[in-house]
Amino acid sequence: MLQFLIRRLSGAVVIMFLIGAFTFFLFYTIPQDFAQLSCGKNCSPENIAVIRENLGLDKPITTQFWEFMMGIVSGRDFPQGHCAAPCLGVSFDSGQFVWDSIVDRFPLTLSLTIGGLVIFLLFGLGTGLMAAWKRGTALDKVVSGSSMVLSSFQIYFLGPIVLSLLVFNTGWLESPKYVPITDSPGQWFMGMLIPWAVMATIFTAQYTRMARSTMIEQLQEEHVRTARAKGMRQRYVFFRYAWRGSLIPIVTIIGMDLSALLSGAVVTEFTFDLAGIGRLAVEGSLSKDLPLTMGVMLFGAFFILILNIIVDLAYAYIDPRVRLA
Repeated sequence: MLQFLIRRLSGAVVIMFLIGAFTFFLFYTIPQDFAQLSCGKNCSPENIAVIRENLGLDKPITTQFWEFMMGIVSGRDFPQGHCAAPCLGVSFDSGQFVWDSIVDRFPLTLSLTIGGLVIFLLFGLGTGLMAAWKRGTALDKVVSGSSMVLSSFQIYFLGPIVLSLLVFNTGWLESPKYVPITDSPGQWFMGMLIPWAVMATIFTAQYTRMARSTMIEQLQEEHVRTARAKGMRQRYVFFRYAWRGSLIPIVTIIGMDLSALLSGAVVTEFTFDLAGIGRLAVEGSLSKDLPLTMGVMLFGAFFILILNIIVDLAYAYIDPRVRLA
């Protein structure tokens, strides 16, 4: 187990370094003066030169990249002050430390992710198990049909419809907004309710289909049929043997969805006008803000790599036949 963790964490560091290098040098293929972008249109050459020196843009590209990567480990000094590790540089556009911008936006993305995850896992896995338990019945057909229809919806389509019905036309709910849970738990919940509901509707349909199909597949396995032949109760066999075996593909999808949401639910945030990590990434790309774009990409890559490792560890716990070689 320890060797597995060391090997995977070492690989994760290498991958993040390669992602940072690719993003950094890709931006420098753009024929654009980043100091000019930071200063604005009506900027004197003297001011551009000062900004170029303050941002370190007058140094060789390899030196800039090395200082950027070392700043993540040990921090860096800028005219704005000391940027403590993990320092992701200074935004060309706002002049704010990139890490501070990410920390400011992350609570919204985290709230959006955790709330939506709890809802669509409870309903998705629950309805999927019921459909597999009642396979071939009217309940199974209703659940399967509705999940197929709902899984074809997209957030940018369903979101405006829900906003129109529940906010603009009836006024039953307020427009989505983020209020820190520490300030007002009630307003935090009501402000995130519509995004959660829309996300849960689409993701629940996907998890319902996944849970049903994997559960039915597990019920045909030899060890499950053997348990039935020994006279074990149907409910015990269903949850003790079949359910556990069906979790591996579900855990895989959960890890992928969770890492994608934590990295920034771009469509959801733009649909409901929420300022999270996804919106920050788009803003950085549109403004050609190299430090901000690199910072968000490395932040997202970190979650993807860590959650992949957690998923692999979960495999060994769920199924003892899996070995972390």
